[in-house]
Amino acid sequence: MNLIAPTITMTIFISLFLSATFSTKNSAIKNNLLVMFLVSLIPLISLKDTDTTTLSLQPFITTTENIHISITLDSLSVTFAPIALFITWSIIEFSTWYMSADPKTNKFVKFLLIFLISMLTITTANNMYQLFIGWEGVGIMSFLLIGWWSARPDANTAAMQAIIYNRIGDIGLIITTVWLLSLSSINFQELLQQKMSALPMIGLIAAAMGKSAQFFLHPWLPSAMEGPTPVSALLHSSTMVVAGIFLLIRLHPILDNKAMTICLIIGATTTMFAATSATTQHDIKKIVALSTTSQLGLMMTMVGLDHPTLAFLHMMTHSFFKALLFLCSGTFIHSLNNEQDIRMMGGLHTTLPLSSTFITIASLSLMGTPFLSGFYSKDTILETMSNSHTNSWALLTTLAATLLSSIYSMRIITFTLTHYPRTKHWAHQETKTVVPTLLRLTSASIFTGALTKLSAMQTTTTVTMPTTIKLAALLITLLGITLSMDFINLITTPKTKTLKVFFNQLAFYNTPHRSAMMKMLKLSKKTSTELIDLWTLENLGPKSITHTTITTVVTTTQQKSLIKNYLTTFTMSILILLTLTP
Repeated sequence: MNLIAPTITMTIFISLFLSATFSTKNSAIKNNLLVMFLVSLIPLISLKDTDTTTLSLQPFITTTENIHISITLDSLSVTFAPIALFITWSIIEFSTWYMSADPKTNKFVKFLLIFLISMLTITTANNMYQLFIGWEGVGIMSFLLIGWWSARPDANTAAMQAIIYNRIGDIGLIITTVWLLSLSSINFQELLQQKMSALPMIGLIAAAMGKSAQFFLHPWLPSAMEGPTPVSALLHSSTMVVAGIFLLIRLHPILDNKAMTICLIIGATTTMFAATSATTQHDIKKIVALSTTSQLGLMMTMVGLDHPTLAFLHMMTHSFFKALLFLCSGTFIHSLNNEQDIRMMGGLHTTLPLSSTFITIASLSLMGTPFLSGFYSKDTILETMSNSHTNSWALLTTLAATLLSSIYSMRIITFTLTHYPRTKHWAHQETKTVVPTLLRLTSASIFTGALTKLSAMQTTTTVTMPTTIKLAALLITLLGITLSMDFINLITTPKTKTLKVFFNQLAFYNTPHRSAMMKMLKLSKKTSTELIDLWTLENLGPKSITHTTITTVVTTTQQKSLIKNYLTTFTMSILILLTLTP
């Protein structure tokens, strides 16, 4: 691995760069990605947990801290690279069909490639400077791709929203980088051996919250659905949103107990309320987007419980079935003339049988159905949480989110595939072009978990627990499936209208954003009108002149403008004078 892995990695980077720069045909880019995916599997053959290879160039910025390009290849980067290449290869192949009517398809595919390059830069970075370059790269590309259809005002607003929310997280990463550059080291080998203060750890958590759409910084992720569906698939599966969690996994050794407690609280809150919000949505892409937020909260919870490896395992398995969910959703939307409301779908299992089968498998994997890829990570996470003594609240919250994940997954299946067609447009038959792509991702969604378990280089400790706790995740999933139909009918009743509207605003979107902004605007209005205009300007303007004039008159003359007093005194004086005069 010491010689093969760096050579392969540099070959992949150079090939991706050349493809994004000089390739003029999407078929050539697709074939290059296929070759690079196969080549990236070679380092996995000799990978061990203790293997770490670093490739560094000469410093190109020499200051108190020498800054140089440095690539690290360990179990995280070597495992993630084939996944990112595989998913990007599938999405670009799907894009050639989905975006065939777009006049700038080649530019779109090249943007996807730059997106992939930026994410690989993050995963292979060996210092904070290089990681920050990739970090800003995925942010810029998300802005360009979400706002791809720039003629639509909603797309421009969503792109601006994404970049602003991510900028909040970027401030935290900048603070951490500056702190490390001033008081420690930006190289990972050195900073991971040191104890950090509270400031850089808070910065890392803020960066992960912004990039991975954790609670309070989450509304940009559902709004990002204004972009094309291939962008949503790549954004939510193997790039962008997983970058924040990957940052915490990479720098996990420097987090102390307080920082991990914050991660636990944020992750459990995110997974619960994102799942609750997903049950009230009707846009199929927003349901899948909020499910991504919920799963990212689950990964954040595992980081908070000091199990970053399990968070990375769930990140791996989640990438495949989430990309499949988005691509199948894109097939439905494309076949129904851009209809995204699940209430306007129905009966698609007859016209789109293969896509219906694939989205059902992806939804079952998301729910944690045994022996699908999501089961091996999600069930392990819930079992690990059950054996922890620090997270009874987080365990209950996560089990509730698991219940809700079954409900919104069944809502997608029930509304889109069953009953009679409710759309005004007749669904087009699915083409053979997209079937290999969807079949490839479906196979990965089925077998990835089992293959990961079989190929693991270590033997996990056998944990004994009561049968009820062992089957808790499965029982909760079955309960959610059973209650899904009743819940679909329940959320339309008048009694739950307020609750439904409350969660329908993208999980407390109104509370921290619209309500707070309106109160701030009203306070500003009152301050500007009442305080400035009615008090300051009047006192400095007309009233000030009046007070100044009165004071001047009183000072310079005895006349005080008391006419009644003057007349009364004058009359009394005349009367007294007439009375006393003989």
